[in-house]
Amino acid sequence: MFIENRQREESFTSPQEWPVPAASGKRPLSLNWLRKRMLSISPEEASFEKRGFRECDPASRQRLEKVGRTFLEGYHAALDDEDLVTLADGLGSIDAELRGFAFEGAAMGLTFLDLLSPRKKDRVVRFLKGPGADHIYMVHVGVGWALARLPWRMRRTITRLDPLLRWLVIDGYGFHEGFFHSRRSTEEHAVPRRLSGYAVRVFDQGLGRSLWFSLGADVERIPETINAFHKNRRSDLWSGVGLACTYAGGSDYDSVVRLREAAGKYWSHVAQGAAFAAKTRERARNMTDHTRMACDVLCGVNAGVAASITDSSLIELDAEGPEPDYEVWRRRIRTSFLMLNN
Repeated sequence: MFIENRQREESFTSPQEWPVPAASGKRPLSLNWLRKRMLSISPEEASFEKRGFRECDPASRQRLEKVGRTFLEGYHAALDDEDLVTLADGLGSIDAELRGFAFEGAAMGLTFLDLLSPRKKDRVVRFLKGPGADHIYMVHVGVGWALARLPWRMRRTITRLDPLLRWLVIDGYGFHEGFFHSRRSTEEHAVPRRLSGYAVRVFDQGLGRSLWFSLGADVERIPETINAFHKNRRSDLWSGVGLACTYAGGSDYDSVVRLREAAGKYWSHVAQGAAFAAKTRERARNMTDHTRMACDVLCGVNAGVAASITDSSLIELDAEGPEPDYEVWRRRIRTSFLMLNN
């Protein structure tokens, strides 16, 4: 059991507190009201100033804040119109390079609608089977954003998802906590009490992704921050950094070279994260120059080869084995890169 049945912890963030109870003596609040008033998130929430993130290179900040705004654009699109065809058409108009973040945000919105609706609760599953299929990895991560705010619904939601990829929901949970609760997660090194066992490691991969944002893609501060964590957590944090660097971008060639050097013995974990990013973009047909560059540096192979390694590592993956299949998958990818770069 990787999610312990504990009392809900505080994980709500501005602008509002969730969920909203029915007002005393009045009819229950409608889902439409929740969409318009209580579920809305201001674009300012994605700004470095609002989050209290450190100052960084202006170009990196501009890029990463744009990613955050695109996520919220997809989130609000799902709240405004849950019709999946209409939603997909709107998301499809977003620049291909950033589109995956919009699908991630839409998944968060659809998850909220599923969790707060008294009847219709299959929006995310239908999205995954339909227009969200090409962005399947981003959609699972987006579900994790919602569950970070409604964590007591986590077990029920996760069991409906792909047995392998549902680990990415925990990754999304980790990113959310690092992004919205940076002091608690990054400086105090807190882990949600409801997570146990291997889920903590996947949480750290998501937390590692958030470091790319909260530290402004600063390849000097990222290693210092990771080294302050217990040594048992560092490898998964590095995996997340490699994924975010490769998928989100925001850093030049020389900086990515320094990042690989700083990773040291955790290099293969960075490469595994980068390979995940390459596969995510390959499947969505939105490969970018920064993803290609990062794979060349962090993986030692091109993005196409990196993506293919994630596929070959899935062959004969035993879901009933003693280890979580997600970890077996990640380890196989790391081993492949170690062999290729010897």
